[in-house]
Amino acid sequence: MAAMTTEGNPRDLIQSLERGFAVLQAFDAERPNPTLAELASATELSRPAVRRILLTLQHLGFVHGEGGRWTLTPRVLSIGQHYSASHGMIEIAQPHLLRLAEQTGESASLAALDGTEAVYVARVPVRRIMSINVSIGTRVPAHSTSMGRVLLGWAPDEVVDHVIAAGLEAHTEHTVTDPDEFRRRLRDVRSLGYSVVSEELEKGLLSAAAPVRDSSGAVVAALASSTSSGRSSVEQLRADVVPLLVKTADRISADFGHRQGVTSGPMVRKGHEGFF
Repeated sequence: MAAMTTEGNPRDLIQSLERGFAVLQAFDAERPNPTLAELASATELSRPAVRRILLTLQHLGFVHGEGGRWTLTPRVLSIGQHYSASHGMIEIAQPHLLRLAEQTGESASLAALDGTEAVYVARVPVRRIMSINVSIGTRVPAHSTSMGRVLLGWAPDEVVDHVIAAGLEAHTEHTVTDPDEFRRRLRDVRSLGYSVVSEELEKGLLSAAAPVRDSSGAVVAALASSTSSGRSSVEQLRADVVPLLVKTADRISADFGHRQGVTSGPMVRKGHEGFF
């Protein structure tokens, strides 16, 4: 079971709640309808513990069991709906994402940082350009994506250290895996005010991202536009898309109360809590 990152005294944590979310998160594309034993193996929890958690989740309407296998129910989607409803930036950003997608002819996304990953919190898809199915809630490695580089570019040193310590996995031969080079790339992102990443997560995938700020000037999200090497190039992306991307990110920031020229220090928010 993955360790939960939090601040404060570990004795304040409710272990049963942590285990319940671990079971829910064990359902994925590889395990859409797992058995109790498969969930126990994935979460490293005992079978009796997983059984009690599943029965509780079934009572609450979040899972359904039949024939020894378990599936998530549509009620799980309500968690994401509550997130969207309680975070104003998603609603504010949506028309801007739509306009950016119309201007570029490519998908536009908004992402937040959660641990070592960037999480899609809003998206307007145009074409499917990645082999993974990208939707709201999809998680991608922060170190090898433009949106992750933007989020890490303004993050505190300890957050960057954590990402590096977790391992800069090579997804393609172009992925930056050297810690010193990775830190240099982040400095470049902060200096330029945007990030362009070419084929570091997936062959043929090009993306650019720019920071979105809140009223205090802290970077709270990354706005990204993605395309493929068959339709564009790094040079074209920088010349044609980056200006639109930066302008759109500035407009979202302005709608969220940010005034140009007002910036804070490194982003202090960790994970999803308090992002929007």
